[in-house]
Amino acid sequence: MELTAAVWRKSTRSNGASGACVEVADNLPGVVGVRDSKDPTGPALVFAPQAWRSFVRQVRTR
Repeated sequence: MELTAAVWRKSTRSNGASGACVEVADNLPGVVGVRDSKDPTGPALVFAPQAWRSFVRQVRTR
């Protein structure tokens, strides 16, 4: 999966102090990319938008 056009943003839950942040790219058609902000050139996970929305919904209810 090519993610060079991805626009990455940090989680709104990131405090920025510890460096342990998740970045999400949801500007690509048909996919949502997720990566570790400490390793921006490292691997990224790719999800279908519906799967990502479902995951976020579940996390918010916990």
